[in-house]
Amino acid sequence: MTNAHERLVSVVIPFHNTAEFLREAIDSVLSQTHSHFELILQDNASTDGGTEIAQEAARRDARVKFFRIGTLLPQVLNYNLALTRISPDSVYCKIVQADDFIFEDCLRRMVDVAERSPRIGLISSFRLEHLAVGGGGLPYTRSVVDGRELARFQLLSGHFFFGSPSTVMYRSAVVRERHPAFYREGRLHEDTEVCYEILRSWDFAFVHQILSYSRVREGSIYERMRSLDSWIIDRLISLRLYGLDFLSQPEFDARLREAESQYYRRLAHAALAARGRDYWRLHRQALGTIDLRIEPTRLARALGREVLSICFCPKQLIELVRQWRVRLMGKPRHGPAAR
Repeated sequence: MTNAHERLVSVVIPFHNTAEFLREAIDSVLSQTHSHFELILQDNASTDGGTEIAQEAARRDARVKFFRIGTLLPQVLNYNLALTRISPDSVYCKIVQADDFIFEDCLRRMVDVAERSPRIGLISSFRLEHLAVGGGGLPYTRSVVDGRELARFQLLSGHFFFGSPSTVMYRSAVVRERHPAFYREGRLHEDTEVCYEILRSWDFAFVHQILSYSRVREGSIYERMRSLDSWIIDRLISLRLYGLDFLSQPEFDARLREAESQYYRRLAHAALAARGRDYWRLHRQALGTIDLRIEPTRLARALGREVLSICFCPKQLIELVRQWRVRLMGKPRHGPAAR
């Protein structure tokens, strides 16, 4: 029987113009305590020196495979293409985004827990997002969970175990079975959606340790999406798309009412804070991916409730005035109001 340390892991780093962080991402893979891996570096038409960093890594370590695309591809298409390059012999597949990194025990710990059952298709862990730890919510005694149970728990509780692509590991059989592409294009959070789809028929494993670092940096896609409240619409879209796969009809109806109420309250706060065009464009486009739109009547009712709430809460009124001053006088480079 093959030992866990002999399982081949395909690690994939797709990158475009992230030379500042790319070497750290690559070195974090090359220093893994689980040494039986291949590292696929896919250069998406970089022009900042990242190409040379990746080529140098391929020269010094035979486990590294370098591919370059001459014409810039959309990010999801680039990720999907990179995933088609994994070895037919690989048992597990791990994406590391090029401005993130993984800690040295990441692959070993994830493979160890995944080996507990051939039904495990998705593995996650605690993650470090700048200074914050994410991924909490499971009792420390539970490392393997029925996939449908995990999805149900996440939809009902609001906990989020998937993190980013750098957080999770997939069984390679799961990657290969998804056609025509692993991630769906044209979605708000295609990585979240693929996890729910995996859990329809595969089980889930969790390592109760911090194994990855997600970089929160000014100007990154992650920072921009977070500043536009993409997380709250992601929850609503996930519930709409997958709620009835994992919840009873009464549970779904109650959770949907709660999620929509929270969502419109957030939109009302954004309207009062005079959030810009990018904010509203993102939310319109995201709702459009599931054939929904912002309902003016519901937004108006939420605005009325929010105004009443602010009138009776001086602290909220002061914060709202501060946000308006920032927008009228110019935003600071850093701080809570920075976008």
